[in-house]
Amino acid sequence: MKIWAVANQKGGVGKTTTAVTLGGLLAGEGVKTLLVDLDPHGSLTTYFGNDPDTIVSSVYNLFRIDQKITARDILLPTRFENLSILPSSTALATLDRQLGKQDGMGLVVAQALAELAGEYDYVLMDCPPILGMLMVNALAACNHLIVPVQTEFLALKGLERMLRTLKMVQRARGAELSYTVVPTLFDRRTRASRDTCAALRDQYSENLWSGVIPVDTQLREASQAGVPLSMYKPSSRAVVAYQELLNNLDGRDPEIEQVQAQ
Repeated sequence: MKIWAVANQKGGVGKTTTAVTLGGLLAGEGVKTLLVDLDPHGSLTTYFGNDPDTIVSSVYNLFRIDQKITARDILLPTRFENLSILPSSTALATLDRQLGKQDGMGLVVAQALAELAGEYDYVLMDCPPILGMLMVNALAACNHLIVPVQTEFLALKGLERMLRTLKMVQRARGAELSYTVVPTLFDRRTRASRDTCAALRDQYSENLWSGVIPVDTQLREASQAGVPLSMYKPSSRAVVAYQELLNNLDGRDPEIEQVQAQ
């Protein structure tokens, strides 16, 4: 089971969009895919028609040692074949205050996902934009980190903080964690986007995906419809870009993929 965390210590960079779109592409290929919402804001949960303010059971319950809750107990189907979700609730925002000093809290998500190892091929985790228990859990559970970075200069600071956090977690894990930096919300018409991409190439070339995710208004339309863009508008620019990203993350040969599709 491949477990990918989508994280950046800055909001508004396309984390939820990336998790949903990659998840939709995988599910559309017939691959059993699980989305995990670790953000108290619950954008991923809301995307698929659930309310993080009123939901009864969520990822929050996995952290409550006084409750015998497993991942299967909170697992929700979506209306899309091969796509399920472990939902968030706003109660997740209280975890660090309630349980931050308890031992063993950094591996809760990893242990929960281990129970589902035979049921899913891919897991994509949507992470909160702050360093805390949920971010640490995601980095401890994943085997690859995806870092969306909006192509504007303020987002570079979020990337710097994210990579400092990654180094800290790597020391705790005693092992390297591979990661891919993904430029998002790219608008070739603006100098800011072009200059930020150039800065990313200069500073992070070793781990930078060579493509970009363009600004695409159809992403917003798909979100309003509650449908992954790959199923809402398969021919859109963003879907084409995310498919290229998926090929890269999965180590696929695009030319072979194209021949198999014909």
